[in-house]
Amino acid sequence: AVVVKHLNIVVGCNLNNTSCGEGSGVEILENKPYEDGPGGSGQYTHKVYHIGKHIPSWFCAILPQAALRVEEESWNAYPYTRTRYTCPFVEKFSIDIETYYKPDTGNQADVFNLSSAEKRQRTVDPIDIVKDYIPPHEYLVEEDPKLYQSIKTRRGPLSEDWIEEINHNPGQTVVMCAYKLCKVEFRYWGMQSKIERFIHDVGKYLGSAHRQAWCWQDEWYGLTIEDIRQLELETQLALAKKMAQYSGAQMGDGL
Repeated sequence: AVVVKHLNIVVGCNLNNTSCGEGSGVEILENKPYEDGPGGSGQYTHKVYHIGKHIPSWFCAILPQAALRVEEESWNAYPYTRTRYTCPFVEKFSIDIETYYKPDTGNQADVFNLSSAEKRQRTVDPIDIVKDYIPPHEYLVEEDPKLYQSIKTRRGPLSEDWIEEINHNPGQTVVMCAYKLCKVEFRYWGMQSKIERFIHDVGKYLGSAHRQAWCWQDEWYGLTIEDIRQLELETQLALAKKMAQYSGAQMGDGL
């Protein structure tokens, strides 16, 4: 069920990105199984994000217009996944996110077996889908875990102290934590403070995605892997059509 949940959230996020602004969208170039890759055997996807105007002005200032695209490669070998973002026109930029899903509340200190040097450099940022701050303009009642209750599973709502309640009653509730290791490479002089804020924004995105994973559970509960693969195919076709329409409009404007 967790694999289906993860894949369904990815499909939903892809569709949402088609409406994020003029010149923005997602193309799915590859979606295929793999063996002997990151995490063993799993599903590989290769996407291109056309980010249009949705990019920080400070970043846009150092990029050529043609660079407003980001490539994503993802290896999904649950309970391990890896996602890597690169920009073909910016050699010194990459974001690499590794994930392990563990049946606990986030109390393991080092699931990634980091070296001593890596441990000294890391910053641990706990994400709580209930307590973490949500800006008023981003708040949605239907995505509030304190209010949401699943119709299909009757799970929820979650209390403010939901993690402590689970820790005090071990074995009585099924729980899962996503441990994520985010590595960012951006070797441009004078950009450190901006990159630190950018990394913080990545954490905000992860919190939002996992709130949605909980509050969208009625959409994925009961689906099979075959159902998800069909949704992925439909999504790929819809995204291709969306980007073809935009490309055609651009060509028309240039005539």
